[in-house]
Amino acid sequence: MITVCGELVIDLIPSGDPTPGAPPQYTAFPGGNALNVAVAAARLGAATHLMSRVGPGPFGALLREHAAGNGVATEAMLPAPEPVSLAVVELAEHGSASYSFHTVGAADWQWTAAELAAAWPADTRIVHIGSISSWTPPGSLAIADLVRRVRAEGTALVSFDPNVRPSLVTDADAVRAQVTELRRVADVVKVSAEDLAWLEPGADLDEAAVRWAAEGPSLVVVTDGGDALRAARPGGAVLRVQPPSVTVVDTVGAGDSLAAGLFAGLARTGVLTSAQLRDLPEPELIALLDDAALVAALACTRPGADPPTLAELTAARR
Repeated sequence: MITVCGELVIDLIPSGDPTPGAPPQYTAFPGGNALNVAVAAARLGAATHLMSRVGPGPFGALLREHAAGNGVATEAMLPAPEPVSLAVVELAEHGSASYSFHTVGAADWQWTAAELAAAWPADTRIVHIGSISSWTPPGSLAIADLVRRVRAEGTALVSFDPNVRPSLVTDADAVRAQVTELRRVADVVKVSAEDLAWLEPGADLDEAAVRWAAEGPSLVVVTDGGDALRAARPGGAVLRVQPPSVTVVDTVGAGDSLAAGLFAGLARTGVLTSAQLRDLPEPELIALLDDAALVAALACTRPGADPPTLAELTAARR
């Protein structure tokens, strides 16, 4: 029912405290926006497809096995000859993550229209795109065409998270234009305050949420780390939801987990059209956002992109 389309990345995360003078040690974790969202949604009980291009070798096998092992349908994971993307992760004192990407010529950016058409799961009711694959050509152009067609046909709820990585941007104006187009044809947009600061320097979070919601989406969610997230619908006031306080190990995959928590909640409650999302009573929307924020918070309590299961979410609600 949920289809996630995007990149697969191996996250190389530091292993323990470095020994002075010794080379750093890393552990390879399966990651990438699309994989993280798909795994998180599947762990929350949602039927989930992962639509991606998978590079060869042990890293490609690790990514595929991780998806399948977490209940994600892998039929739309197409084998590709290009290499797997890598991200070397640096963790700050309080667990916030920064990334150094190695993605030149990687499999994730090479989508063709024919590949997308062949891989598209017929039972898709929610489709999520975003991150690097959504604004890196040539594949991003084919993905944008797919999203425009799905939105026009009304066959699935379209979600978009720009998840901008400035270090990978070679043409800032082109990326900003692509993000603007995609957010206007999406039904749901999730954007971080950090991304918004790059996309629209100086923008106020509340004002941006309201303005973006007036330009096409039925729901815009602006996250701000551990501070309150904002949510806006067309013509409505900004809602604020405070994430729970947790002991943070790292923030790898936190935003992806929040997005998955929202999609899984929408699927579980049968909110599968733009009209249903616009008309959803405010208390029910706040409950969905509370759950999504809790999913992200739980993911921050352990290393790597390791989102909670439905049982863990249920236990944490109590």
